[in-house]
Amino acid sequence: MSTDAIVVLKEDHKNVKRLFKEFQAAEHGPAGAKGRIVKQILAELTVHTYLEDEVMYPEVRRLVPDLDEEILESYEEHHVADVLCMELAKMKPDHEHFDAKVTVLIESVTHHIDEEEHGWFPRVREALSRAQLQELGARMQQLRPDAPTTPTAPKALKKTLEAIRG
Repeated sequence: MSTDAIVVLKEDHKNVKRLFKEFQAAEHGPAGAKGRIVKQILAELTVHTYLEDEVMYPEVRRLVPDLDEEILESYEEHHVADVLCMELAKMKPDHEHFDAKVTVLIESVTHHIDEEEHGWFPRVREALSRAQLQELGARMQQLRPDAPTTPTAPKALKKTLEAIRG
């Protein structure tokens, strides 16, 4: 597999979208099947957002300052997805809000993927060299085995809570 950062992230996007389709196909099926699919979605999204937040986003902000606003928006979209993932991780598949919450997660993440792939990924590819993209992808792949797979409180939420607590 290529270590080009954009290729790595698009492969993750493809895997997540496949799981979204599986959930939608199982929407009227047994709660247990939906629960297993959602568990996979949560693990994939948790790893993916961790890699973007730790490697891709900070480096793109540093190397392509013209994309700063888009990256900040992406951080906020991750925050929303993280909160939904944390709630879903604690929710039973037969809860009356489960399907609705997964649907909102799917819509939000699909929008986020479209913005990345059609909005700022092409601009990153244009601005960075092949070697830079390979290095970023290699760093993400190096972190992947140790990345968290279960949703935890997003950094932004932790910082907000710390600020409130004083």
